[in-house]
Amino acid sequence: MAETKALSDRIRAISYDIHVYHGHGHLEKVYEDALAHRLRKAGLDVKQQAPIKVYDEDGTLIGDYFADLLVENEMIIELKTVRKLALEQEAQILGYLKSARLEHGMLINFGSFKFEIRKYAWSEHRGGVSPGAIAGLFLSFFSAFFAFFAVK
Repeated sequence: MAETKALSDRIRAISYDIHVYHGHGHLEKVYEDALAHRLRKAGLDVKQQAPIKVYDEDGTLIGDYFADLLVENEMIIELKTVRKLALEQEAQILGYLKSARLEHGMLINFGSFKFEIRKYAWSEHRGGVSPGAIAGLFLSFFSAFFAFFAVK
């Protein structure tokens, strides 16, 4: 658990540095390449456009997709360049985690003025989203709610 938190913290810090340096406005591929480059420089194993198999509940292979980044074979990173993250993108990363049978993922948006990054955890043992992910969604909702009314 501590290792996953440390990995998440490293990815978050490096992603933020990229956002500060490059700003917003580039295509998603530019941020993917930048993040992959900097994570590798930090000594992490990174696969770009990593093929992920999608399995049905009985274990039957039903398809595949390509994760933007797979870090240390345990963390799926889904990148976006949108004005604001939406529930559909959260559903996408959670679906990827469930289908790939991986526990940890991050959704990072480089397309906004304000840096957006969210960490997700999926556990089949608990039958769905972990309490930490639910708390993250709750905090994201209230952050967005208060940010909406703070803007003049």
